[in-house]
Amino acid sequence: MSKDRIVRTYLDSRMVMKGNYPYFVNPVSDGNPGITKELLDEITDNILEISDLDCDLILAPEAMGIQYAAALTIRTGIPFQVIRKRGHGFPDEISFIKSTGYGESQMFISGLKEGTRAVIVDDVLSTGGTLRSMIKALKEHGVAVTEVIVVLDKSDSARSISEETGVPVKSVLKVGVKDGRPVLR
Repeated sequence: MSKDRIVRTYLDSRMVMKGNYPYFVNPVSDGNPGITKELLDEITDNILEISDLDCDLILAPEAMGIQYAAALTIRTGIPFQVIRKRGHGFPDEISFIKSTGYGESQMFISGLKEGTRAVIVDDVLSTGGTLRSMIKALKEHGVAVTEVIVVLDKSDSARSISEETGVPVKSVLKVGVKDGRPVLR
């Protein structure tokens, strides 16, 4: 399975510092510059290759998980739902703290039924704080997270998250930053 476009896109990332946190900007993680059909197809093909998608629902954290979940829904017919940055105030709303390398905020999802089997699809795994909170909140509400798929994994925490939560965390590409430049791991 080719990853040529994904690799090229990541290695061409522009880097900015958010405090002490090296943040990369590219089509995969920021939609800037725009994502091409060819890049989206390559990402989707690779996600399908590494995932089981044993689920009733694909969950996509806002904002950059949405296009990958939508592409997977088009290919597989499995519906997707967005984990939002703003709540609606519904009584069944689940909320948790999104914790990144550069800040914290709250995220929300509602309408999930106990026993739902869900796969989380997102663009990047960095510190793992958001993912840990998300899985914990979903499990506390009876949602079975069967796996997590990220396009870019720049963390060293995928294994520990899997061990802590019992949920496999899979990635299309392992990446990092060295001397202010994007690198493959």
